[in-house]
Amino acid sequence: MRDENLSVTGDLLLGQDKVLDVRTVPCSIKHGLILKVWRELPVGDSFILLNNHDPVQLRNQFQAVFPGAFSWDYIESGPSGFRVRITKRQPLPKDAGLDMGECPGH
Repeated sequence: MRDENLSVTGDLLLGQDKVLDVRTVPCSIKHGLILKVWRELPVGDSFILLNNHDPVQLRNQFQAVFPGAFSWDYIESGPSGFRVRITKRQPLPKDAGLDMGECPGH
């Protein structure tokens, strides 16, 4: 049975609150999953990333590959969790950022 309040985006389940909890996702796939969810958003839409550490390296990747295409707004900055609203601001080329799925430095 499927919950009508849930939608599948990027192979992950997001509830109506649009929180993507990646605290237990292995680092080797974490960035790729986050990017897939973000890339599949309609322009102007967002989700809240919930992580157990400051995702500053992910933000640096976004800035390097997608300058101007996203906004990054901290909602909670530790110490037990980090919540960041990531918004898609403009459409992307089909192959943009496909090679940035690794989680460097973790």
